[in-house]
Amino acid sequence: MLAASSASADSRVFIIANQADGYGVDQCLAMGDKCGAHTARSYCQSREFASASAYRRVDPDEITGAISKAGNDICTGSGCAEYVAITCQR
Repeated sequence: MLAASSASADSRVFIIANQADGYGVDQCLAMGDKCGAHTARSYCQSREFASASAYRRVDPDEITGAISKAGNDICTGSGCAEYVAITCQR
């Protein structure tokens, strides 16, 4: 008897607003730097996942239809919305 089992782990990508916190964590996550690993892992663990396998800045154009983007709005300051994708694994 031959049985096949799935070896793929359960994973989910969370898109969150990347808000400046005064500690630089926002930049660590957005740049994918090692200093963002603890924050990404904590985020995943708070949602009952074991670890974070990846984290990076997401362009609003990558988020299909979830974020409205007016054609004439150009944002260049610290109040501009930025988003981070965190991939969590079970």
